[in-house]
Amino acid sequence: MAFDQSTRGRLQKFVTNCRVSLSEELTRQLQSLYGLDPSTGHVAELGELTHLDNRQRQTAHLLREMLAHYVAATPGKDEGGRTKQGLDRIVREQAFTVLNRLSALRMAEARGFLMESIGQGQNSKGFQLYRSLAGTSHGETGDAYTSYLFSLFDEFALDMAVLFDRHSPQGRLFPREGTLLEVLEQINHPDIEHLWAQDETIGWIYQYFNSQEERKKMRKESQAPRNSRELAVRNQFFTPRYVVEFLVDNTLGRIWFDATNGNTSLYDRCQYLLVKPEELEAKRAEPPPRTLRDPRTLKLLDPACGSMHFGLYAFDLFLEIYREAWGWEQQQGPGSLDVSTQPDADLKPLGQTYDDEFAYLRDVPRLIIEHNIYGVDIDPRAAQIATLALWLRAQRAWHDADVKAQQRPIIGQGHVVAAIAPPAEKELRERFVEQLDSKDAELFEKTLQLLRNLPELGVLLQVEQELPTLIKKIYGGSGDGLFAAEENEVWKQAEQRLCRALRDFNRQVSTGYQSELFALDALQGLRMIDLTGETFDVVLMNPPFGALPNLTKAQLGKAYPNSKNDLLAIFVERGLTLLRHSGRLGAITARTCFFLSSYQKWRKRSVLGIGKPEVMVDLGHGVMDDAMVEAAAYVLEKSR
Repeated sequence: MAFDQSTRGRLQKFVTNCRVSLSEELTRQLQSLYGLDPSTGHVAELGELTHLDNRQRQTAHLLREMLAHYVAATPGKDEGGRTKQGLDRIVREQAFTVLNRLSALRMAEARGFLMESIGQGQNSKGFQLYRSLAGTSHGETGDAYTSYLFSLFDEFALDMAVLFDRHSPQGRLFPREGTLLEVLEQINHPDIEHLWAQDETIGWIYQYFNSQEERKKMRKESQAPRNSRELAVRNQFFTPRYVVEFLVDNTLGRIWFDATNGNTSLYDRCQYLLVKPEELEAKRAEPPPRTLRDPRTLKLLDPACGSMHFGLYAFDLFLEIYREAWGWEQQQGPGSLDVSTQPDADLKPLGQTYDDEFAYLRDVPRLIIEHNIYGVDIDPRAAQIATLALWLRAQRAWHDADVKAQQRPIIGQGHVVAAIAPPAEKELRERFVEQLDSKDAELFEKTLQLLRNLPELGVLLQVEQELPTLIKKIYGGSGDGLFAAEENEVWKQAEQRLCRALRDFNRQVSTGYQSELFALDALQGLRMIDLTGETFDVVLMNPPFGALPNLTKAQLGKAYPNSKNDLLAIFVERGLTLLRHSGRLGAITARTCFFLSSYQKWRKRSVLGIGKPEVMVDLGHGVMDDAMVEAAAYVLEKSR
């Protein structure tokens, strides 16, 4: 279903109303209950809060540790200003998480794997059943309904901890009954009821959570983004579905088309796949290939993933690719699916891994999330939404295949990474490295330094180029090139030790909640390093464009001398370097990069030097929502 202007307008109104209600409610909670005032930045001493019960006092303490963690990671010398920014961040992230949780439950209802729990609010069938079993043990209706929602959050957290874990830093606060009922009324408005069955809905919620007024204010005050938040907010432009299909069809779809010599149902399914009739005839006249790529080895990356719009459509194509791969192996025999691109993955033939086709197809949605689709975003809320969107897409696939909830595999963490600031607390860092041997301690300290501009750079940070030298310097080694086998193995073992140490540090009761946040951020940084060491078959993007962020302008100019005049050019160059030979990059960007003289080096050394243009469409104005830019969508194949 197309999200036309009228539909988007109603959804935007819904998101705006919920954001305002939740932000005001959570601000009041911080002020009246917890002694934290986002409007002034004032933080009361915990001993002054004599009105709190034990549970509320613990929450007040955790909020202060969370605030200290955020303030430590916020640049600037004005501590009062940094404190106010930290409190603003707490309100923004808590409100966003509440809205996402309730929306996710509503979408789960629409996909048939959750009994009605949101759709009729406190009159929902699920809550009525819960109330009949629990009686009055959970208090009055409002308290009981909140307890019911919390039980659903805890159940869903087993599969989707990134959103539903009530102990996560983004999920500590929850609205009181009056505001909760207001939000539920908005969610269940008849004008948007039909949208909860659509995969794109959660992406539009992310798009509209930041107001247009805030975006305009940022652009008015500075031509270039001044920090990671501005960079994220100023470049939130939802990619239209037809552009998504055009780019995915001619990247992932084309790779599979070529691999099968055109003998794939994707040729009929992908309406934008550009194949000339004579090319199709020639392809199908060729003998069948000796081997076909094992679909578990295909890797797709969106380096500025937002709500994972590209990944959602790619999921559809991967479902068909996996189905065809099973038929191919059954026909050609074990060993006919090539796993050579991932020799360390220990992938057994499909027929030896699964008892039958039904068991295999039931597991495919999990395989897609855990093997195929990768994403990075500098906005942690986008990573939360992207992970949720893929999880919901998997649930819909199981629902469509009539796989009951209890038969559905547990989905692992997946490969969506938030490019967040490495932990900045000096005291905690010193306490942590005391538990490491000297070499691992040095590696950890130097790695944090490598990641220091991660929130502004994301995947543009070329960690994989600097890390091998660092590994050799600390541990010794004689390997040549980027991540030669010796350095790669040393890094893997050292990373495993660091991860274990961080998790142990996290579990130490004496270190407190702030140490948990420290460890979680450090682990996220290690995930980012792993991702930059991958090689991808497909890179898809609607990247940020325009002036380089002030904080990292010099660093980007040095790392990308041929592309430094615009962020979009840098993203395309970086995407090409992350591709394997003959991999494909699809992008929608401003069209001016293809004819302005200031992009000449980029065109010569990246577009034509590393890649080879395959298809392009000139889209003109009005493509990316309210972005005032003439756009083009194109596909490049990596030739060098």
